[in-house]
Amino acid sequence: MHMKTTIFRRLTQLLSAPLAALCLLAPGAKALAQAFTSPEQLIGVTQGFLEFAVEDYLATTQTPGRYEIAVNPLDPRLRMPQCSQALDASLESPAQPLGRVTVRVRCAGSGPWTVFVPATVRLHRDVVVMVRPLKRESVIGAGDVALRERDVGTLKQGFITELDQAVGMKLLRPTVLDQVLTPQHLEQAELIRKGDHVVIVARSGSLSVRMPGEALSKGGLAEQIRVRNLNSKRVVKARVTAPGQVEVAM
Repeated sequence: MHMKTTIFRRLTQLLSAPLAALCLLAPGAKALAQAFTSPEQLIGVTQGFLEFAVEDYLATTQTPGRYEIAVNPLDPRLRMPQCSQALDASLESPAQPLGRVTVRVRCAGSGPWTVFVPATVRLHRDVVVMVRPLKRESVIGAGDVALRERDVGTLKQGFITELDQAVGMKLLRPTVLDQVLTPQHLEQAELIRKGDHVVIVARSGSLSVRMPGEALSKGGLAEQIRVRNLNSKRVVKARVTAPGQVEVAM
């Protein structure tokens, strides 16, 4: 029994020795950890830089919208030497802080180093989308489009933000439900064709005079076209205001 007790005490001493050693090493390990820049620090620097960059971009371009920033996780084993100066961050690509971006985090201290941190910036804005499909060469009506929130960083082909930019325009290609409209989809619809008989409205303040005319060129909404006054035979420039109607100022 005495022998068993002695063996147990010796085993306890042997097992306790590494624990004591770890306790003695703990302060050194902490100091070692502080001598490195952790992945969490790099992510924090990247997040802070992107928040500033996006706010500056929105203010400079007077762009409305809300944004979200997601910094990609870094390898937890990454340990860059602790920098003797404040870390510097800059946008590596693309030119604007939208979509998939890469931020260069740089130490310019006595032991310089650089880390490239990927991230995604989502900018949500109201853009014009189709609420029903339309065929090619259809003229868009007010009930065909609506404003919906989308991440414009993913809209590489562009987008439009005002319904007035779409209503009355002609489609160059067919569209599907919920499709985001781009400037490449649209062209000015011809409300008046060459040779059409039109009504010429001459305005001066609250007074207006109507007279028959003939279109000498085609035109879309708000475009200037040449028309002949069928009463006076005089050719004038007039602005298209509606199908079959133009306006001149007196």
